[in-house]
Amino acid sequence: MLRMFLAVTTMALAAWTGTAAAEATPTPTPTPSSTPTPACPPALPISASVAGATTTSLTISYSIFFRPPCGYDPPMTVSLFTSREDAQQWRAAVAEGVSGQERNGSVTIDRLTPDTEYWYRFTDVEGRRDPYVIASGRTAALTSCRATATIDTHWGSGFVATVTVRNSGTLPLDQWRVSWRWSGDERVQAAWGGVAETAGTDVTVRNASYNGSLALDAATTFGLLVATSAVPDGLTLTCER
Repeated sequence: MLRMFLAVTTMALAAWTGTAAAEATPTPTPTPSSTPTPACPPALPISASVAGATTTSLTISYSIFFRPPCGYDPPMTVSLFTSREDAQQWRAAVAEGVSGQERNGSVTIDRLTPDTEYWYRFTDVEGRRDPYVIASGRTAALTSCRATATIDTHWGSGFVATVTVRNSGTLPLDQWRVSWRWSGDERVQAAWGGVAETAGTDVTVRNASYNGSLALDAATTFGLLVATSAVPDGLTLTCER
């Protein structure tokens, strides 16, 4: 009787131990499949250029090439710096402007200093900094002189003109330059009283060594010999210090 009790007890304990061991064994959890990370370039490409300038503003146009996750998402923030070194280090920005939602648009930043070079960089809406674009633009100079042209004589293939440069600013001038753009096939053959430089249809005449200094309301002149197939009615001139 005792032997039978011991045998039944042993069998019950063995069965109970097996059940507990089975219950203690964890069921493996399936590993979720991971979403592949997109292969993006190390930076988010953008291009930009100065589209316009006044004495107190710069307009910078931009193009965003790619959409997230491998590209920028507008609006964009343009930061201006007064030196390339500051721009490279994103240090001491002096002005900022924010674009619209356009992927190809422009930003105009006001309240700038005339005749000053600014370096610009871009940041997206999440604060990511574009590492590629770092370029500069210059605000226009304040008008400090005025230039007017008179065509003295002309013939079928050219003309002679005299340009008067007057200090119309509030300070004496130590130099000046007059610029304009030809409307046809005009070409400067000779210049006196100034140094002429041409680039395509654009012409700039800088003061000679002896007539760059002009007191308030003082004036000087330079002359031009121009070859052309059609004599213009006049010249639209811009004078700057």
